[in-house]
Amino acid sequence: MGGCLTLINGKIYLSYNPLKTSESLVIAGGRVIFTGSISNALAISGLLGCDLIDLKGKVVLPGFVDAHMHLDGVGMSLSTVDLRGVRSIDELKDRVRRFAGKSGSWVFGHGWDQELFEEGRWPTRWDLDEVVSDKPVLLIRVCGHAAVLNTKAMEITGLIDSDSPHVLRDEEGEATGIVREEALDTARNKFRESLTMEDHKRFLEEAIKYAASLGVTTVGFVSVNETAFKALEELRYEGKLLVRVRAYLNPGEGDDLLLTLKKLGVRAGFGNDYLKICGIKVFVDGSLGARTAWLTEPYSDEPSTRGSQLVDEETLEKLVKEAHEAGLQLAIHAIGDAAIDLVLRVYSRIKDSRGSRHRIEHASVLRPDQIAKIRELGTPLVVQPHFIITDWWVLKRLGNSRAVWVYPFKTLVDSGVPLGISTDSPVEPLNPWETVYAAVTRGEHDDIELSKHTPHEKLSLTEVLHLYTHGSAYVLREESSIGSLEVGKLADFIIVDKDPYAIDEKTLREIKVLATYVGGVKVYECLTPSS
Repeated sequence: MGGCLTLINGKIYLSYNPLKTSESLVIAGGRVIFTGSISNALAISGLLGCDLIDLKGKVVLPGFVDAHMHLDGVGMSLSTVDLRGVRSIDELKDRVRRFAGKSGSWVFGHGWDQELFEEGRWPTRWDLDEVVSDKPVLLIRVCGHAAVLNTKAMEITGLIDSDSPHVLRDEEGEATGIVREEALDTARNKFRESLTMEDHKRFLEEAIKYAASLGVTTVGFVSVNETAFKALEELRYEGKLLVRVRAYLNPGEGDDLLLTLKKLGVRAGFGNDYLKICGIKVFVDGSLGARTAWLTEPYSDEPSTRGSQLVDEETLEKLVKEAHEAGLQLAIHAIGDAAIDLVLRVYSRIKDSRGSRHRIEHASVLRPDQIAKIRELGTPLVVQPHFIITDWWVLKRLGNSRAVWVYPFKTLVDSGVPLGISTDSPVEPLNPWETVYAAVTRGEHDDIELSKHTPHEKLSLTEVLHLYTHGSAYVLREESSIGSLEVGKLADFIIVDKDPYAIDEKTLREIKVLATYVGGVKVYECLTPSS
């Protein structure tokens, strides 16, 4: 628990909606106990014996709450080959070649996007075999729903002989090395079998430190498997959880985690201020990038498919009902409008779905009738504004006629739909200012085609900062404890080098975090602050 701190002589933003500032902040026992005049703050500080922080004009903001990310994936991405921004298969091969010598028993990478490749095609196992053939290689696409494996990995996982439709084959029937959805899960699980508990702890610890350095003070960690949760609990016991972690578990992991949680009576909110179980994560479809997001109408650039339905309605309804009755919150991945239709049908049959705040993750393609239904149900959505920039090709996938359905953030806000902001990192950068920039500009300065069709869907700075703090806290069902610096809230805050309200929107992503505090305890300090 944090000691006693008093902050003065800076601009302190307490909340964004309403927009409140203070000239001082007093913290005791890990929570905010006073905001107001410097003179009163100093008087309280003297009585309590608080440490004094002179901000010297710097800016304090509430810590960011990332409602949907993959903490283990972030940790792995920090320790594996980074393929984001790769512009060709040759460049991809070069990065893999340079990394392979210092890798372990597997070569693991993440972040490639075939839409950027000058060759105009997907990579294959034969491409990877040219640079690494003696150990398995697994390279996951930026969306996390497709990957390319070399021949060794295809053999080790048994996917080379699989008849799954998610193992892609060429005209001769040969597996190309591209796998999607459950076939990717098979490969990913095989890779994870090679990792020790210490590996998992190391990945998570590095990711936690990284989050703290970026000013993210609470994370909604989704798709948590049994091993990852054990590693988190060990880190918590060792006092190494520098940020707050809210876990959404895979329901069928191990001996069926959902069944185990029900037997134990574990409900949403079980845990402490640093590590809590919130609920379970379920997939209904895939991604737009891999053309596995489930649409009501075919893809414009591949009319032969509408994507993939990953769970049938009866199975989903049974799982949702069981989780709901067990007091667990649902976080259901649904990107395409057909997937969203399915989730809304199931949620509409749940008694007190509004009170349980069962979530929809991503909701990338939304029709107006669906927005009305979401508002009626009070279903919170967790959205990723940086998808706008990364999915620069989205109109090619969906066509101009569906442009107004894609990432309609302002319409959602104006409709009163509860929204939380996240990155889905490592799919998108964990840095919150990249996300803020994307939400405010909608890619206008990056020549993003979608921005030209939907400029009315930009969010104001106040709107996105509110959604990235209080909004995400609401989605996590913790708005009474986190998401602002009002009296009584947990003292999670950051000190930054620029006031976001005093700079041009083009420079929002240049804001640097100078220090991060969680519960009034400093968990990160920039050793080389900008001038």
